[in-house]
Amino acid sequence: MPAAKPAKPAKPSLIEGLQRALQLDFFNDLFGGNEVRVDNRPASPSGVDNPSDNAARTRKRQILVQDQILEYELRRSKRRSIGFLIADEGLRITAPRWVTLADIEQAIREKQQWIIAKLREKRELASRRLQATMRWEDGARLPYLGTHLSLRISHQGRTAVVHDTEQGILHISLPPDFHEQQLKDRVQSWLQQEAKRIFNQRMPIFAQRLGVTYHSMSLSSAGTRWGSCTSQGKIRLNWRLIHFSPDIIDYVVAHELSHLREMNHSADFWATVESIYPNYEQAKQKLRRHASADLPVF
Repeated sequence: MPAAKPAKPAKPSLIEGLQRALQLDFFNDLFGGNEVRVDNRPASPSGVDNPSDNAARTRKRQILVQDQILEYELRRSKRRSIGFLIADEGLRITAPRWVTLADIEQAIREKQQWIIAKLREKRELASRRLQATMRWEDGARLPYLGTHLSLRISHQGRTAVVHDTEQGILHISLPPDFHEQQLKDRVQSWLQQEAKRIFNQRMPIFAQRLGVTYHSMSLSSAGTRWGSCTSQGKIRLNWRLIHFSPDIIDYVVAHELSHLREMNHSADFWATVESIYPNYEQAKQKLRRHASADLPVF
C-alpha cells in the first residue's frame, strides 16, 4: 500500500489573520491617526456583502463598542486589504468587496481601544487648532524648522519674500491694499520652496547610508500623511514638515527610504529605520505630540 500523503498544514482563518495584522504599529499620519491594513485572502463564494451599485459602496454604519455607539463609514473597493483610518469625519474603513460585514465588525472590536483613543486625540487636536489660529499680520510668528520666524510686511518695491537668517525675520513686500490670502499664498510658496530644498539635501544622505536608490522626490499636501513611498521608489514628503525641527524631518526621510527595503511596518522595517537613524523613536513620539494642531492654517 502506498504511503499516505502528509496532510497539508491548515491555513490560518480570516479572523486569525485580522488579529495578527491588527497588532502592527503603522506610521503616524498628519493628525495622529494610523491606518491599519489587513492582508487579503481569496474571496469566499458566500456570505459576502458585495454592493451592486456605486451608491452602495460608501455606507454609514454604527456598532456598539464600550457601551457607546461608534459610527463609521464603510467603503468597498478593489484593494487587497482592510484599512482603518481616522479621518476628519471620523472612522473610515475601506475593505475588499468579498470581506463580510461580520468580519469587519469583529476587526473593529479587536481594535476598539486604538480607535477610541485616536478619535479622542483627533477631537483634542481639533480643539487646539481652533484655539491657536494664527493671525496673519505684520509681526506674526511662523513656525519654521522647530523655531519661529517673524513676518515683516512692507509695501516698497516689487512683490518679494526675503529671509533674514540672522534676525529670524521673513520680509514680505505686498501692495498696500493686499488681502490676507495674498500673504498666506506668498508665505506658503516660500515654505514649499524651502521644504523642497531641504528635503533634497537630506534624501541623498540617508539613501547612501541605506545603500538604496530612489526614483524621485516630490512634495505632498496630503491631509492625513507625512510621507509615502511606492515600490518604484517614488517618494512624497509633506511640505508642512518644514515647520518641524530637522530631527523630525530626518526621521520621516529615513522612514520613507527604509520602505525601499521593507514595504511594510514589520520588525525588520523598524530595524532598518534604526540602522540609519538610531534615535527614530524619540523623533516619532515628538512628531505625534505636535501633530498638526500647532501649525498655521493656509
